[in-house]
Amino acid sequence: MQRLLIADDDNEIRELLEFDLSHSGYEVESAKDGEEALQKALTGNYDLILLDVMMPKMNGFDVCKNIRQSKPEVPILMLTAKGTINDKTQGFNMGADDYIVKPFDIQEVLLRVRALVRRSPGAKPSSANNVQEILKLGDIELFPDSLETAIKTKRIKLTPTEFEILYCLMQHFNNAVTLAVLLNEVWGYNSDDDVRMLRVHVGGLRQKIEDNPKIPEYLHTVTNVGYKLTPCGAEDD
Repeated sequence: MQRLLIADDDNEIRELLEFDLSHSGYEVESAKDGEEALQKALTGNYDLILLDVMMPKMNGFDVCKNIRQSKPEVPILMLTAKGTINDKTQGFNMGADDYIVKPFDIQEVLLRVRALVRRSPGAKPSSANNVQEILKLGDIELFPDSLETAIKTKRIKLTPTEFEILYCLMQHFNNAVTLAVLLNEVWGYNSDDDVRMLRVHVGGLRQKIEDNPKIPEYLHTVTNVGYKLTPCGAEDD
């Protein structure tokens, strides 16, 4: 059974999430403040962590950042009333995989939880399905079991979302992949509201794989379309 951690200081919201997620087949634990959430996240094994932002003792952004430093493979869904573009961007920069603004529809939460747990340490990345072998195109190698990439033999740890974006682009290398296709293949749904989320994750991926993210060698923007991966040394069929 997949295990979830819910961190929220609002008793009513936390209990609602616990009830609905438990009845959807998940094993659920909870935390009432940021320090408790971080302690449980670092010592326990979870397939997904749901984090509120405005919590006592430690805010969700700092909790997310600390989890990412120790457990980069665990999906994190931020669930908060702080819904401005700047708030979302800060959450993604701290390492969140997805972001839902309160008040929320519980069915949307369940949809996004299902999409994210497919990337948990106990599950293969959804786009990769049952692929276990190392994937290689030119200078770029992907290691599904460890959620890592290697650029010119330099190993780099990826978040679950970064891994899926790179995997999707590798399947279409040297061809433009639209924003809609990326959103659907990586998150399992396509919403115009989530395009900025995708752009932030692509920016984070560039920071990791490019020597100069402002002049990318591999991951290119295709204006008004989406993105294209051009692994150096890969043959274009």
